[in-house]
Amino acid sequence: MDGELVESRSERKWMTTALDDSTTHQPRARVALSAALASRPAHAYLFQGPRGSGKRAAARAFAAEILASAAEDAEDARRRALLNPSPHPDLVWLAPSGSQHLVEEIRERVIRAASYRPFEGGKRVFVVEAAEAMRDESQNALLKTLEEPPDFVHLVLLTSEPATLLETVASRCQAVDFAPLPVEAVEAALEGGPPQEVAAAARLAAGSPDVARFLLSERGRTLRAHSFALAAAALGAPNESAPEGTQQAAWKALLSDAESVGAYAETLAREALDEQTAAGIKRSAREIVDEAKRVGRRRRTAVLDLGLALCAAWFRDLAATASGAVDLAFNRDRVAELEAQASSLDPGSARRAAELVQDTRRRLDLNVSEELALEALFFRLERALS
Repeated sequence: MDGELVESRSERKWMTTALDDSTTHQPRARVALSAALASRPAHAYLFQGPRGSGKRAAARAFAAEILASAAEDAEDARRRALLNPSPHPDLVWLAPSGSQHLVEEIRERVIRAASYRPFEGGKRVFVVEAAEAMRDESQNALLKTLEEPPDFVHLVLLTSEPATLLETVASRCQAVDFAPLPVEAVEAALEGGPPQEVAAAARLAAGSPDVARFLLSERGRTLRAHSFALAAAALGAPNESAPEGTQQAAWKALLSDAESVGAYAETLAREALDEQTAAGIKRSAREIVDEAKRVGRRRRTAVLDLGLALCAAWFRDLAATASGAVDLAFNRDRVAELEAQASSLDPGSARRAAELVQDTRRRLDLNVSEELALEALFFRLERALS
């Protein structure tokens, strides 16, 4: 009896290793998912949290444990489920085509497939990555499967934008929250680059390794420079990216950066969609163009928002530096510039400037004119900092 108990505990410790590893920096998610595996997993989960927070890895580990729990050879089932891509026939992983999940794919690969008995073992797991890419038609089609799935089916939806999901979809799932990764984890995920620049990117990335990697790329470095130039122009300080007297160029440069990245993303999306069409996925030429444009617009919006976030972080750092706390600055690689600009700056004015930038980010969420919003921001910054 004692030997069986030791073996059982040893097996349980081994089988949760992948889940523990994938949720190292997500204690709340680890507790929730471990408790579910220890009892009986629900039929539908919504893993929600920012990009780069580990939702994908946790979903794969969670699915592997569900499949292993109902398999004759648990170790083999777990091993195959953890592979990416996975050869396990009862793990269906659905990523969006372009910027959205096609309703035909949701119906064929999830709704219809969920009615089939497991190919092996006793469970089937369906993971829908980037669930926010499902349009209302796709979400409505999925409702009945979420509400009344077969006993052997478990669905896991991943999203970084839970507010975009229909309430009827979200309410049928058990939510598992993922927080932004701590700075140390983001920094550890980065490779190469000057140490101070890497440290700055990790702190400016808001918990996302993907954003940090972008900031260390050529396009990311340009965006950073232009966000600093906007702040410098509002302060009336000379800057390489926007010399004194070219204030309007400062905010226009941010728009240009966003448009450039968006155009590149659109080109890549069009090429990927063309390849899928050649492989047999039916799309008209108009659908390919429209879908690629949607991808480009989303990327453009995300980059413009990031540029403003960087500008707000600069003003936040100026406030800290002016208060004698430069060691708290995110922009660790630009301390000399911070100290020069903060030498005669009121910390309260810098904090107010950061608030104005954040307010503009919220306004852009309401689809106001980007050019008008940025122009208005610049004049409001000048007044706040005068």
